[in-house]
Amino acid sequence: MKIGVPIEIKKHEYRVGLTPFHANAYVKAGHTVYIQKNAGVGSGFSDEDYKVAGCQILNTIEDIYATAEMIIKVKEPLEPEYKLMRKGQIMYTYLHLAAFKELTEVMAKNGVIGIAYETIVDKKGGLPCLKPMSEIAGRLATQEGAKFLEKPFGGRGILLGGVPGVLPANVVVVGGAGVVGANSVAMAVGMGANVTAIDVNIDALTAMDNHYQGRVRTLYSTEAAIRQQLAEADLVVGAALIPGAAAPKLIKREHLKIMKPGAVIVDVAIDQGGSAETARMTYHDAPTYTEEGIVHYCVGNMPGAVPITSTSALNNATLGYGLRIANGGYKKALKADPGLMLGLNTYNGEVTCQPVAEFFNMKYVDPNTMIK
Repeated sequence: MKIGVPIEIKKHEYRVGLTPFHANAYVKAGHTVYIQKNAGVGSGFSDEDYKVAGCQILNTIEDIYATAEMIIKVKEPLEPEYKLMRKGQIMYTYLHLAAFKELTEVMAKNGVIGIAYETIVDKKGGLPCLKPMSEIAGRLATQEGAKFLEKPFGGRGILLGGVPGVLPANVVVVGGAGVVGANSVAMAVGMGANVTAIDVNIDALTAMDNHYQGRVRTLYSTEAAIRQQLAEADLVVGAALIPGAAAPKLIKREHLKIMKPGAVIVDVAIDQGGSAETARMTYHDAPTYTEEGIVHYCVGNMPGAVPITSTSALNNATLGYGLRIANGGYKKALKADPGLMLGLNTYNGEVTCQPVAEFFNMKYVDPNTMIK
């Protein structure tokens, strides 16, 4: 199979779809890998590194799309890429279609085979290709939140862990028992904060309570509970996730009026529309804005800030599935693995991810009825 890796054109995205080491695995399996010139520079990889790995370098993004049967990316295709996608081409990347109606329509219209990292499910019911980026985003959420609590960045001016004789900051993680939330909690505990995890998963909250032995307060998620904790919070991490669907708006605009001025919301769910009603996409060069007196950090590609770590972690998770798609063809790979089939979001002009179709009130077609 001809595999293409373009430069990520999302603003301040430094990750790359394949490292030289992971690209070499495709080459050794008999596939041809085309890398756009300078695609790996942001993650610390030169064109020469890819050449040594057996890849071929193409000059432009147009060359990559025109040549490749499968595109391997990190982030969703952006508007300049819409016209480059063609019928029957496999798009293997994070798609987050519930946040992008136009992209959903374009991919369906163009007949693109859209396989989304974030909706692939493993045998344990987990999200293996989303997990590593969720781990990184969760840890970054606390790290970035601590920074923007500093007064020069518009925050309250409070040190997350406090000092002897002075209380630490209150950190509230909404969706605290998921992968993003658990990593945010772990980082906040490590920094010495006073931490509350809010979630609807009682079993996961119980496990967290047992693990931290009372060091983390756990709370079942209701509107009243969220409202109460927001009033006390210095840093709020929005980490709620519904796989493939838009994130639930658990933090209302009205809630901001009862929060402490200069408190910070880090909305990790912004890729799926955000956990806060007041959330809107930001970028690494201007990551925050203030609304209702509350600092909002809503960067849509948080792991892109640490590309050396995140590119390798992502590739470790996606390589196995990608090789199966390339080695046996996408139909064989999808039919052999129901969890990979759940990753199929668009196919043959149809939307094949039910949460996306329902959110946009579009027709849903079960992919199992289409791929024989």
